[in-house]
Amino acid sequence: MKLGMGLYGGMVTDDNLRFARQIGATHIIVSLPSDTDLPSTSQGFWAYDELKQLRDKVHSHGLVLEAIENFHPAHWDQVLLGRPGRQAQMENLKKTIRNMGKAGIPVMGYYFSLAGVWGRVWGPFGRGDAEAVGYLEDQAPPQTPIPNGEVWGMVVDKDAPPGDIGRVELEQMWAHIEYFLSELVPVAAESGVRLAAHPDDPPFPELRGTGRLITHPDHYRRLLDIVPSHYNGLEFCQGTISEMPGADVYGAIRRYATEQKICYVHFRAVRGKVPNYKEVFLDEGDVDMIRALQIYAESGYQGVLIPDHTPNTSCAAPWHAGIAWALGYMKATMKMLGVN
Repeated sequence: MKLGMGLYGGMVTDDNLRFARQIGATHIIVSLPSDTDLPSTSQGFWAYDELKQLRDKVHSHGLVLEAIENFHPAHWDQVLLGRPGRQAQMENLKKTIRNMGKAGIPVMGYYFSLAGVWGRVWGPFGRGDAEAVGYLEDQAPPQTPIPNGEVWGMVVDKDAPPGDIGRVELEQMWAHIEYFLSELVPVAAESGVRLAAHPDDPPFPELRGTGRLITHPDHYRRLLDIVPSHYNGLEFCQGTISEMPGADVYGAIRRYATEQKICYVHFRAVRGKVPNYKEVFLDEGDVDMIRALQIYAESGYQGVLIPDHTPNTSCAAPWHAGIAWALGYMKATMKMLGVN
């Protein structure tokens, strides 16, 4: 197994890449949600030369760029909605995947959702009142309909007409992702890029009038069966899965790791379930993280694990210190378990 660190596009700096090396990471996963992360974002797909430059910058620090996490929302809102513009967007998604393969970036993480990650709050949830995120039912905002021109809480079309997208039933969402996977998995296979699906966070069956696809580990099976392929895989967010009522976290790890369906792991600790949960340090959540790492190893998982996000510590560099603590915990646990 390999230790990694996640960075947003604006955080891919020489200082942060040196920091990743210093704390023991070997792999990097980059999220590019901003219009300014890559200049080619405005053309509807990411250009090869920019992806290659990003990969080369990461590699220049002795690190591996393992994955891009999430398409830009404006690149696939019509695909998510099942609207007439989806075919044109799909052709651009295919260009992005081909360019990733050409640039040597082996995984594309994605989150097939309209509401996205929504309603989370910050609070002193970690040990010693460390600031972390959570979902608290009594603090959640009203579940208003999603306005036209918006997905994931981000405006993708400033000229969209007034009103909202209306209800989108669960089976409609399954039809939309069936189209997405049927079109994109063959291109991903040709390009050597694995598609990795993130579960719904928070894992409510419905949010803001839209169905949510992956709110229990068993739902991953339906997604994988749409297009059975090594290139149709999972972004296994262990934190989100531990938020799901009735989920067997250890069983899900063993099942999908044994099937070699996990592309990479968000290794994150949570206390509680929806509708009330709080993220905490790795050694104080509901899941025994040492046992979890042991199951990954026993099941033959050899991919990347990243802390995803962690509680911030009370110091001059709260994010860096929190990530360093998490990676140190993971590295020490793997050494103790004899995991290479």
